[in-house]
Amino acid sequence: MKVVVVGATGNVGTSVVEALAADSTVTEIVGVARRTPASWQPAKTRFEAADVRKPEIVQHLQGADALVLLSWAFQPTHRPLSTWDVNVLGSMNALDAAADAGVRTVVYASSLAAYSPGPGRHVDESWPTHSMPTAAYGREKAYLERFLDAYELRHPEIRVVRMRTSFIFKRSSASEQRRIFAGPLIPRALLRPGRLPVVPLPAGLRFQAMHGNDAGEAYRLALLSDARGAYNVAADPIIDGEALGKLLEARAVQVPTRAAAAAMAGAWRLRVIPSDESLLNLFLSLPTLDTGRIRNELGWQPQFSGGNALREVMQAMAEGAGGPTPPLHPTSDRTPTS
Repeated sequence: MKVVVVGATGNVGTSVVEALAADSTVTEIVGVARRTPASWQPAKTRFEAADVRKPEIVQHLQGADALVLLSWAFQPTHRPLSTWDVNVLGSMNALDAAADAGVRTVVYASSLAAYSPGPGRHVDESWPTHSMPTAAYGREKAYLERFLDAYELRHPEIRVVRMRTSFIFKRSSASEQRRIFAGPLIPRALLRPGRLPVVPLPAGLRFQAMHGNDAGEAYRLALLSDARGAYNVAADPIIDGEALGKLLEARAVQVPTRAAAAAMAGAWRLRVIPSDESLLNLFLSLPTLDTGRIRNELGWQPQFSGGNALREVMQAMAEGAGGPTPPLHPTSDRTPTS
């Protein structure tokens, strides 16, 4: 089987490539990215540079049995038309190119953020996917869910799988995720457990996480099965403010949501942090994921708890660690211009 992974050098992409490289069923992997790695070379893999928005993407899909579509730009949040261009129009272009190239399987990286608000609810894949349109990330993920609804009707010959994942963490993603969510002005040392006696957290904080290795395995299982449709993917347990405080060895203090959002909005407008208050409001509005389908149908069992994955990446952030690809490399530890 020849698999093309678009967005192969990021947090999820590197995990997917490594999982596929270890599978004897996969004979060839083409990793497509805007910037290809200089030294990272998994087995059976070659890298090709391409822009997901360009018509030439179809050339990289010729002869492929499957496409794993992972490419995504979180920044610049101050220019939402730029992220729409990459994330929505680019993904649509890649999906249409896959159909033109005769690809028969598409595994697409959807997200928990595609789901409609449901704080405090635990939902399966039937929960609506309208997201919260005020947040660019959720808006873009929800739009692509609607595009895929029509895409599947136009192309019944293509098996489409939508991976609706929780937060994905691993050591090598630390530099990239710090740039995306915290920015360079937040001292790394503050992420070391015990450095802060008190940590303020927005009221209602509840989320799930998982390790990148477990995410890679979930994609591998979906790709090499006859699975179709959406799969929730997350590890236990649900992490709340108290659990996060324990990870940081600090006393968690609840802050009213409006106050937390106002503080985040001000910092974002001053370009102190790269994420705005709409992302926080989206985050706090989300339900948690019932993962019964992927466990029962595909036999997926995470090897790491969500807390262990979060602890690993937080420790790596404090150390300034990163990965071997351009998006993950610690020398790239700066916030993109926005």
